[in-house]
Amino acid sequence: MISLSTYLLLDGSCKEAMQFYHSCLGGQLSVSLVGDTPIKAMFPPEMHNRVINAHLKAEGISLSASDWMLPSEQPTSGNTVCLYISGGSAEETRSLFDKLSGSARVTDPLTEQPFGLYGALNDKFGIRWMFHSDNGK
Repeated sequence: MISLSTYLLLDGSCKEAMQFYHSCLGGQLSVSLVGDTPIKAMFPPEMHNRVINAHLKAEGISLSASDWMLPSEQPTSGNTVCLYISGGSAEETRSLFDKLSGSARVTDPLTEQPFGLYGALNDKFGIRWMFHSDNGK
């Protein structure tokens, strides 16, 4: 079965970002550095400490990421990629929102809306997160 997950491209902060997400979301985190792989010769030595692939797997969560690997191109930050957390209880949603909001720019405080509990933030790595729970109380 085909599944959809989120893949983040970060500019040198992948390991730190994924460790932060792991501390908030739990689960199992694997991180592979360029220098620890058979393809390290394809990259200049200054890139050997970059993350070639990281994967966080937790209940209902699959998040993959790497550092930017194209020296000839520059990454562009924007708010077109969003991580959407939904389906949990109001308590679970509040807990995750609180954990991820440290050093974040909260754009929509977590509040009751006609469609349920909702909030959004841009975390300290510039990644946008949206939160929704049908059972808000």
